[in-house]
Amino acid sequence: MPLPSIPGYNRLTKTHKYSAAGIAAAGAAAIAIAVVPGGDAGAKTTAQDLPNKPVALTSQKADSQAHHEALVKQSALAAKQAKEEAAAKKKAAEEAAAKKAAEEAAAKKAAEVKAAKERAVQQAANRSTARIETVAAAKDTKKTYPNNLDGWIRESLDIMKQKGIPGSYNGIYRNIIRESGGNPRAINLWDINARNGVPSKGLLQVIAPTFKQYHVAGTSWDLYDPVANITAACNYAAARYGSMDNVNGPY
Repeated sequence: MPLPSIPGYNRLTKTHKYSAAGIAAAGAAAIAIAVVPGGDAGAKTTAQDLPNKPVALTSQKADSQAHHEALVKQSALAAKQAKEEAAAKKKAAEEAAAKKAAEEAAAKKAAEVKAAKERAVQQAANRSTARIETVAAAKDTKKTYPNNLDGWIRESLDIMKQKGIPGSYNGIYRNIIRESGGNPRAINLWDINARNGVPSKGLLQVIAPTFKQYHVAGTSWDLYDPVANITAACNYAAARYGSMDNVNGPY
């Protein structure tokens, strides 16, 4: 079909020419469809008589709806996954914190037990050391007495107390002054004992046989020793008179 004669057609660009040709072809097609052979010669088909079927529009709307629903599902799934991951991280952090706290508590308890054992060992060692020091001090610390009549009487009284021999300071002192005047080297060379060859000697004028018989262990065997003399004499007086306190004259 010859192209329509359009003024200035030859001056159109190639694109414009194709557009014009398309429009012309579309017009011809519309005219051809308008006449239906074999029917009512007077009948005409118009645009109003064509069925209203918006197929393309409905398809686009359905695709858009499906796309929207897919996006909503993806968003919900992503949110759920994010929530689950956050919960898992929180749980893992809590478990790690609980484990760390348990380990720290166990370590602290172990340290306390160890420290308690060390303290117990140290305390036992200290008690042992204290006992040793006490025993050593007791051994090293020996009661001392002055080397005079007062000291001799007091030392004798301590020994007598250990041995269960009765007697008092005053009773011993009184008899010493009467018998020897406090002289540990005193000796009687004129009484019956002297005439018999066993003179009385020392602070309480004890003869050798009596001293030997009533000697108290732990004291000297020297008859002139002040402590040994007093202790033996008091032991003899306790056996014969009940106590040196009961002696008021020659015995």
